[in-house]
Amino acid sequence: MKVKILYLLLITTFFSCYTIERDCKTFKTGQFYSEVKIGDITYKSNFTRNDSLQIETYDGKIDSTQVRWVNDCEVIYKTINPKNMAERKDVHLKILTTTDSSYTFEYSYVGEINKQKGTAYLKP
Repeated sequence: MKVKILYLLLITTFFSCYTIERDCKTFKTGQFYSEVKIGDITYKSNFTRNDSLQIETYDGKIDSTQVRWVNDCEVIYKTINPKNMAERKDVHLKILTTTDSSYTFEYSYVGEINKQKGTAYLKP
């Protein structure tokens, strides 16, 4: 019985110490491309980001947004020249996990519950 308790304690300790590594600072600036899958459709875009501006090309259109980092892993985007009501809403993006060349993120309009997930990759 003591062996089972010790074994259970070791397994619990091992899994409780597991944390996800995130090096979000690496992805604050640079050139990227991203993929977001919604249903059966994968949306791809290219973007360049510095500390205050992101310029994105999607479906032949260029969009510019102001960038405001909340912390190292969360950012708020505000469209510079919104053309409709949807573009007037700020977008909140949170980096969930990172690798040496990509990050997985979730995003939504500020204050909304429904979130989408995607992956962004550093361009070589």
